[in-house]
Amino acid sequence: MFTGIVEELGKVGERSGSRLRFSSQIVLEGSKIGSSIAVNGCCLTVVDLDQNSWMTDVSDETFSRTNLGSLKVGDVVNLERPMALGDRLGGHLVLGHVDAVGEIVSEVPNLVVRIPRDLMHLIVEKGSVTVDGISLTAYDLTVDTFTVAVIPHTTEVTTLGVRKVGDKVNIEMDMVAKHIARVSSTAISANGAAQKRWWRR
Repeated sequence: MFTGIVEELGKVGERSGSRLRFSSQIVLEGSKIGSSIAVNGCCLTVVDLDQNSWMTDVSDETFSRTNLGSLKVGDVVNLERPMALGDRLGGHLVLGHVDAVGEIVSEVPNLVVRIPRDLMHLIVEKGSVTVDGISLTAYDLTVDTFTVAVIPHTTEVTTLGVRKVGDKVNIEMDMVAKHIARVSSTAISANGAAQKRWWRR
């Protein structure tokens, strides 16, 4: 589990089939083979590492459902290690499971992102959303877009500073919102089924 606070910018050093190698420094501290590291908000497993880089295997499913499939050697990515129990939660609870790929409609500082309409009910005004692994606060919601205000510091230390209109970004909806939506829909379905059984008596 992550917090959406990017620890450093890494760079794609190698891409060979399903394997990606990233150059980095900070996220290697305390990491070992089998550890998890979030890349643009996508939780990946370390399968090899040295003093300046680490490698991971990426499934076809992950390539197709995230922006990792479009990564090229030299591309910059957001990196974060999993949170540890007792750490401060600077952002919000992030699983590293990408829900959709969004498209940038307007660049920073007032970043506007378009996502599938069927996910918009999971965002509330001033609620949390993860964009490429970055915990941000959404506002100005429309039927298929939301806006996040990106401060200069975030622009400097994440990939949002180089993102352009039309670029694809990984989106993870708030975990709490997803669970509430799931429980609510299940309860409504169960209640409807119970009412149908009652009327048949």
